Amino acid sequence: MKIGIIGAGNVGGGLAAAAIKAGHDVTLSAQDATAVQLAATSAGARAGATNVEAVTGADVVVLAVPHGAVAAVVAELGDALNGKTVVDATNPLNDTYTDLTTSGVSAAEALQELVPGASVVKAFNTIFAGRHANPTEAGAPLDAFVAGNDLDAKDTVTELAESLGYRVIDAGGLRMARSLEEMAFLNISLNAGNGWSWQSGWKLVGPTAA
Repeated sequence: MKIGIIGAGNVGGGLAAAAIKAGHDVTLSAQDATAVQLAATSAGARAGATNVEAVTGADVVVLAVPHGAVAAVVAELGDALNGKTVVDATNPLNDTYTDLTTSGVSAAEALQELVPGASVVKAFNTIFAGRHANPTEAGAPLDAFVAGNDLDAKDTVTELAESLGYRVIDAGGLRMARSLEEMAFLNISLNAGNGWSWQSGWKLVGPTAA
């Protein structure tokens, strides 16, 4: 799978390294050219000179930038996102990490409004960056929750997440991204408030077969 990742921080770099290990073709891009080159070299990915270059020809585009930068990034990409599966891995945290900036709507739903020609899937936002290299706990795969309205796009993201070693839980339509963003906020708050090691992850247990 050809993957374009926008964002060369912990999330983008962690996903890139895991995707390369799983055999995917990854191009990273971000505003800071030096950071992109360092992250790409570390992950074994390509460094894109521009965001448009990173998404051109990609099967999946992952937004791994701070949520506040999303609108500017998609405005820059414009029609380059048409027909793409766009993974929203962001969380709309406020500046003090005490709440979300959204109310009554998810960041992913707002993103879909900005890119009507693309299919947005909420995924990877509930997972800390450090777990992409080790997506198991006590011998069991951690869960990757995905939400989206386009079934084909969700299937593509499911394939990607499973290739990284996660068990995928289909959370439903993009409306459920509101819950996934709250789940991420809770996990972040627990780690920040309790001095945890930022390695906790979500695992749904009990009978889940139809």
